[in-house]
Amino acid sequence: MCGRYSLTSPVEAIRALFGFDELPNLGVRYNIAPTQDVPVVRDDEDGKRRFAMMRWGLVPSWAKEIGGSAPLINARAETVGEKPSFRDAFRQRRCLIPSDGFYEWKSENGVKQPYRISLPDNALFAFAGIWEQWRSAQGEMLESCSIITTDANEQVAGIHHRMPVILPPECYGDWLAAPLVACLRPYADALRAYPISTAVNKVANDDASLWTETVPVKVATQLDLL
Repeated sequence: MCGRYSLTSPVEAIRALFGFDELPNLGVRYNIAPTQDVPVVRDDEDGKRRFAMMRWGLVPSWAKEIGGSAPLINARAETVGEKPSFRDAFRQRRCLIPSDGFYEWKSENGVKQPYRISLPDNALFAFAGIWEQWRSAQGEMLESCSIITTDANEQVAGIHHRMPVILPPECYGDWLAAPLVACLRPYADALRAYPISTAVNKVANDDASLWTETVPVKVATQLDLL
């Protein structure tokens, strides 16, 4: 799964990679969390790339309310075209979700150890995403999104059995144009994964210190106390 991620790249770098014209005022974000507004890139009706901000946690168009259950932050690649919550978005509303790394937790020594996972140089990339529109009874419109996940590759499997779909740039256009299952596969190139402080567990912590490599946490034993 993917429950936290980061986006710290300059806006010009994001525009250059994803090819949209807008000039958004984006802040540096080291600890993006579910239900927050996040940047996405999608095609408009004319096939032109557009930037948008959406709620992370897809709200199906038929939902009666927001927040009635856990936010749908992830959609499994194996079933995204079948599940009622996701299938319409998968067929008609795909997007790219810019990121430069994500976090995952592994149970070690009786506690959950967070890891940061990124490209080796913290380079910008895109998660495969889907988006949806929801309208309240009062007519208010909300746009929301989910990150698609797949089986973990060899580097991530030792931390978690799932990982977000990281799309190579040559797949961006194909993914936005059609619901291609072939794009939804484990990332094939190198990733860097290393333990970080449990400070990332708290959403309010959102600064560069979260990226500092640390010694994995452990549970104190009687021998440690002697």
